[in-house]
Amino acid sequence: MFKKLFSKQDIVLGLITAAFFSSFIYFAYFGFEVKFLNTITAFIAFYLILRVSRTALFYTGFFSGIFWFWWVGISVIYYEMNYLIPVVVLAFGLGYGLIFLATSIRDKILVRAILFFLLSFIAPLGFNWLKPELLLVDSFFGIDKLSFAAILLAIVLFEQLQSYRLRFKGFILKRDLKKLAFIIPLVFAIDYSTPKESELLKVDIALPKFELAQDKKWKDENIRDILDMNFKAIDDAIAQRYDLVVLPETAFPMVLNRYKDLIDTLSEKSEEIAIITGALHSENGLYNATYFFNKGDVQIAHKVVLVPFGEAVPFPKFIRDWVNDTFYGGAEDYATADKPTDFIIDGVKFRNAICYEATTDTLYKDNPKYMIAISNNAWFTPSTEPTLQKLLFRYYAKKYGTTIYTSNNKSENYIVRPY
Repeated sequence: MFKKLFSKQDIVLGLITAAFFSSFIYFAYFGFEVKFLNTITAFIAFYLILRVSRTALFYTGFFSGIFWFWWVGISVIYYEMNYLIPVVVLAFGLGYGLIFLATSIRDKILVRAILFFLLSFIAPLGFNWLKPELLLVDSFFGIDKLSFAAILLAIVLFEQLQSYRLRFKGFILKRDLKKLAFIIPLVFAIDYSTPKESELLKVDIALPKFELAQDKKWKDENIRDILDMNFKAIDDAIAQRYDLVVLPETAFPMVLNRYKDLIDTLSEKSEEIAIITGALHSENGLYNATYFFNKGDVQIAHKVVLVPFGEAVPFPKFIRDWVNDTFYGGAEDYATADKPTDFIIDGVKFRNAICYEATTDTLYKDNPKYMIAISNNAWFTPSTEPTLQKLLFRYYAKKYGTTIYTSNNKSENYIVRPY
């Protein structure tokens, strides 16, 4: 058994399968998004995942966990724990290796297909970024659960149905149903929707570019320069006659409600332009928040879904306290709001989202038409994290029919439309 676990053939096959399963991320990262290619690689990835040996399937999950999430290790640099980088990377590999292996607990292709389909509903420790349907975002297939299930069913039919001869009016016709029947589910998996013209939004939104390194963001000696940069972005948007300017997550690296002079200045400027910016907020707990200034008033939206380990430790209290004391200098988890917050700008409703929560179903309750998502990707750049985040935004935009306006630090700003 031990020898089988380290079979070179299974390791290589797992690596190849993981490469197909992860290729769409790297195609997008290098700007090589071709629907036909992504369609083929996605189908091959799913086929191999249902057909390789159990050992190779473990290595598929192992290498996929690393290919998808190696960049998480970068964040520990900013906690001065560089020694944990390989530990974090291996944890993702081993974790997803075991999860993929669990889908073959009964090594029958139909059972494996069902369990792999159920994997798309699982968020280990609250982290939901490994979604098999993401492979379909830039393909000819739909991104919904039905399309994903239809593709898996097609593979099962291709493997299981046997050929036989069909007698018809005295003639014997050869019919290879294995090669014909699998096409039927694929017909239902194809995305037949057509791009629609975007409705003209009457709110003109400025998304200024920010390139603030994470190791400079929270240092007191840089605060003055950061404030100058923020107010310059706001003033430039006013000069260009925008209706709204959106600054990234924690663009003001402070508990902003404790600085009355800044609140007053932002409120005054909001007489000329609506302002959305990220900052911390303290009120019966510490929140990662969005501040919305409009016509002299301020509205504060608290984050609803926290980043596992980054903002909240997803363990029982006694373990959570130990982790926070040992690795985060005794810091406590952020507090959360009970439900998402909407902002009204010139009569248009926008759902507020802060980084990770924009990639969760919770924030899309009631199918918001517009969303403003602010992020700080300086924790993970340079890496493929912003690319994967954008693919997730595209997935949720299509799933819920939401147009997403994103303001990011250390990665591009963009607008994601549902079609």
